[in-house]
Amino acid sequence: MGKGCLTVTKYFLFLFNLIFFLCGVVIMGFGLWLLLDNQSFIVVLSNSTSVKAACYILIGVGAFSMLMGFLGCLGAIYEIRCLLGLYFTCLLLIVIAQVAAGALIYFQKETLNEKMSTVVVQVLKDYSGKNSTTEQAWDFIQRNMECCGWSSRLDWSENEVIANSSQLLFPCSCQNISASTGNFSDSSFCEAQTPDWPVYDTGCAASVESWLLTNLGVVLGICLGVALIELVGMILSICLCRNIHTEDYTKVPKY
Repeated sequence: MGKGCLTVTKYFLFLFNLIFFLCGVVIMGFGLWLLLDNQSFIVVLSNSTSVKAACYILIGVGAFSMLMGFLGCLGAIYEIRCLLGLYFTCLLLIVIAQVAAGALIYFQKETLNEKMSTVVVQVLKDYSGKNSTTEQAWDFIQRNMECCGWSSRLDWSENEVIANSSQLLFPCSCQNISASTGNFSDSSFCEAQTPDWPVYDTGCAASVESWLLTNLGVVLGICLGVALIELVGMILSICLCRNIHTEDYTKVPKY
């Protein structure tokens, strides 16, 4: 490889690693958003260990990607073969891990759906109207998606407060404005005048699934973009590493 090609490869590798670093920032930011946002559906699933683990994995992958991007930039600019070799090896391991994780999610999607349904039904059963973070998130979902319960409004029949009350209570966030009379709150419980609750008949499962698929598309798009950058980075790093015959460590700044 000529000196000109070597220089072009070096700076292309630096550019791709800069993009890789920024993608790591995006992935880590997305994981933090899922973990900290109090008005996303993920809050409802916050008691699930697997969901929390997924958020922390996203944060960890993002942070590791940032580190790899930094090492790749350093190895490319200063032409350090050991850093380039380490960078290539780590990228290869990341790609393998991504493929394994994708395959696991695909083949376990039915189990994940069942797990999510179980967690949400338990949230409805334990709903107490005390405006906890989880309850606020579920009220937000029902109110904005105009739905009630998970599969249907009947899911609320197992709620302990509703079942044990002598009044005709229903979740206020479920109320169908067009079918209700009077002023109601947008959280906790409201009292119905008749056994027929003035609430939405459709469950939130379809709407929430659409929300998850929409966000999943964003995640998959980011992952595919990162995977493409990883493959290009691997090719450039191995080419650069093979054509660096001597290393000039005097180029590396000393602190």
